[in-house]
Amino acid sequence: MPKRFRLTRRFPVAMTEDGYRRLKRFAQEAGLDEGEALSFLFENFTSVVDQDNLTHRLRQFNAELDARKT
Repeated sequence: MPKRFRLTRRFPVAMTEDGYRRLKRFAQEAGLDEGEALSFLFENFTSVVDQDNLTHRLRQFNAELDARKT
């Protein structure tokens, strides 16, 4: 059985509860741990993201960000 790739970077990350639950669910469905799932998503970012939808969702997230911090 081939070895899993080695994760070479570690960094502290703050996530919302909703975001973390979704990451855990995605990782479990894909048979990955959370770090591997994040690596997959960012290594394949342009092919897994709809650019128009991303722009809209990012604007929406930024507009709500200050209210979510309190």
